[in-house]
Amino acid sequence: MSRRQYTRTRQLKPGMVIDQSVIDKKGRALIVKGATLDDFQIDGLLRLGVSGIYTRDGEAEEEDLSAIQIPDSVKRVVEKERVEDRAKIKISEDVKKRVGEGIQYLYSNSDTQKFSETANNIAGELQAAIETNEAIAVDIGALKVSDEYTFKHSVDVAAMAMIIGKKHGLSDQEVREIGIAGLLHDVGKSKIPGEILNKPARLTDDEFEVMKQHSVYGYHILKEKDQFSQSIMMGVLQHHEKINGTGYPLGITGDKMHVYAKIISLADIYDALVTERSYKKGFSQRDAVEMIMAMTAELDIDAMKSFLGSVILYPVDSIVSLSNGEKAKVVSNNPEYILRPTVVGLTTGRVYNLSEDLACASVIIL
Repeated sequence: MSRRQYTRTRQLKPGMVIDQSVIDKKGRALIVKGATLDDFQIDGLLRLGVSGIYTRDGEAEEEDLSAIQIPDSVKRVVEKERVEDRAKIKISEDVKKRVGEGIQYLYSNSDTQKFSETANNIAGELQAAIETNEAIAVDIGALKVSDEYTFKHSVDVAAMAMIIGKKHGLSDQEVREIGIAGLLHDVGKSKIPGEILNKPARLTDDEFEVMKQHSVYGYHILKEKDQFSQSIMMGVLQHHEKINGTGYPLGITGDKMHVYAKIISLADIYDALVTERSYKKGFSQRDAVEMIMAMTAELDIDAMKSFLGSVILYPVDSIVSLSNGEKAKVVSNNPEYILRPTVVGLTTGRVYNLSEDLACASVIIL
């Protein structure tokens, strides 16, 4: 049984679990919800002047918000304030089936003569889905094409990279290319021993050194085909590089990273964070975004802005819990402040414009 309580900062002790995220004035996550506090974090909260935070005992319990009855007076406010979300990419079941089969074929048959043709066709299917409804945002929860992680992840990353690339100002041809690079960014894993690739636990340091070679293997698979542009190959080779030089396989800095790699890196990290694996739980979309926002030393800031402008965390009509204890319905999103939509309190009918109303500065979505 989980118990949530407000704890004054001076009463916090190492080992306590925080039940809210602590955000700075720029919207960056200083501590994410669910983290186990240590002395360093507690000292940081004291220095920031944070008087208290919510903590919890035990595992967090999922609250069913869908069954809440909304008074008619609140419904009228919701209807008045409601603004449809930006168009999101939608993929039909037929397209999902073709894309899922295509990506599985590529990863299982890297020597096929139809490799580049198949990759181009899959990217074309995704691009058509984006263009059909002029999509400028993505909801990865709707992209499931396979139960197998590598295939699902590759399609998620490709679709996200194409949406981010579009927001970033890439041409239609470049959007198609970054989709191909996203689809194939992990194709080098086909050369990694199965006992490492499919290990149902975290890798040892030695195993991870082997795994890190997959981006090099992927680059050589594409290079040997002699049918892919240098940009696509750089997107595959560099997708684990970091702008501060701490990435792999080459340890290059941001000035040497291709724009495709900068964008695919973001999509890759985000999808990995929110996806549940046998050895870890998936983070919530909000926590994943907060963690990415804290990685300004490692990720390209312009690509990050395009990423943040492409993700809808709280779709209009979803129900959320506010830090003041009230439940609320999301009525509109601000692309500039994706963590702070406009919501309507379900008991008071109050409109909380979390991104612009200074009176709401202390209110956050839990």
